[in-house]
Amino acid sequence: MKKLILLFLLIFNNSFAQNQNEELFSKANSLYKNGNHQEAINLYEQLTNDNLVSSELYFNLGNCYYKLNKVAPSIYNYEKALKLNPKNEDAQNNLVFANRLTLDRIETLPETIFQKINSSYLKKIALNTWSYFSIVLTLLLTLFFLLFHYAYNPIYKRLFFILSSISLLLFVITFSISFNQYSAQKNNKEAIIFVTETSIQSEPTTNANEAFVLHEGTKVFIIDKVDSWLKIKLIDGKIGWILSEKLKEL
Repeated sequence: MKKLILLFLLIFNNSFAQNQNEELFSKANSLYKNGNHQEAINLYEQLTNDNLVSSELYFNLGNCYYKLNKVAPSIYNYEKALKLNPKNEDAQNNLVFANRLTLDRIETLPETIFQKINSSYLKKIALNTWSYFSIVLTLLLTLFFLLFHYAYNPIYKRLFFILSSISLLLFVITFSISFNQYSAQKNNKEAIIFVTETSIQSEPTTNANEAFVLHEGTKVFIIDKVDSWLKIKLIDGKIGWILSEKLKEL
């Protein structure tokens, strides 16, 4: 009986908390529509602090910061929205406008044909989706192999062999893409510069030579860490060191 009561209380609390969060999100949306952007930000940030995040939440938060001309926070939240949902076209479009407010104009290095395919098509599909494809193809591969093994008719046997071979090939492709995306997410940590202007050092010390200067809103890649210093890389290949307090990791 006690277990049933505890289960009921747990379900009730979860339901109450979910309704409360939905009301908070709805209230924040109303504030945003009415032009109360800072008040809406406070409520959206409250939800993110409770780890109640979604692509739509980060997108709305980015819009609020964009309306207040806060470059770094708007870019940061649009990027977070796209990490959760790479197909969020509204976030993609608004990110383009937000990036135009940045002072740094960094040209990308020339891409190979495979890099272009990856950035234009493959990366727009979430890692979880590629993982689901791999699982489904594994099941199909197992099914077709069993049907091939137990089939007596030569025509069916040949058909199931071809289907199992295709499934195997597609599985290898989707698994490779999933593994590459996972490795990229794990090893290529991205961050947004959150200070108006900062000097990037050639070494992880305050008295080192200045390598170059960056401004708020610029996206960088974190490749190493020494104490409170982060080694960053730009899309044009430049490398330098910055204090971790000057940027925010995505």
